[in-house]
Amino acid sequence: MQIFDKMTKNRCDWCGNDPLYVTYHDTEWGVPVYDDDKLFEFLILETFQAGLSWITVLRKRENFRKSFDNFDYKKIANYSEKKYESLLQDAGIIRNKLKIKATISNATAFMEVQKEFGSFSKYIWTFTNGTPIKNSYLSLAEVPATTALSDKVSKDLKKRGFKFVGSTVIYAHMQATGMVNDHVTSCFRYKEVNQ
Repeated sequence: MQIFDKMTKNRCDWCGNDPLYVTYHDTEWGVPVYDDDKLFEFLILETFQAGLSWITVLRKRENFRKSFDNFDYKKIANYSEKKYESLLQDAGIIRNKLKIKATISNATAFMEVQKEFGSFSKYIWTFTNGTPIKNSYLSLAEVPATTALSDKVSKDLKKRGFKFVGSTVIYAHMQATGMVNDHVTSCFRYKEVNQ
């Protein structure tokens, strides 16, 4: 990966100068994700991000990967009480009882959606008719924290037994997985992601 140069490219202001944040912004954020494994990973990470900054989660991402069996929802759904207790003691992740429990129960709910729709991807992308929503915000101040669509998705996920999937968490998930392109129009990634 090339060392980034803030002077040569216009980026969304939120990624600042932190190399980890910039790399995430430049390579992942807003890129459409149709793979169930990756969608589940982002769902876990967004769940733990609730009330915290995304960079906090990004810095612990590899620890999450190790602690949660490479985000394998089939394994996570079957976690024992002993595994849950060990996660509560794991300093490498965000040790929040409710979020850990939610991750375990969300793995089960995720598989139920797969059974019904064939894949979680097929289900989640029905909300945008399988196509990313291309926004055209000029500044970070214009980018919403929630939308009517994230309200709708959140409500449906809750109905299906998912936890920690409020509208703000879901909109962040939609941004991360490219269901919406919220790169500002002056960002070099805006056009790249739209293609």
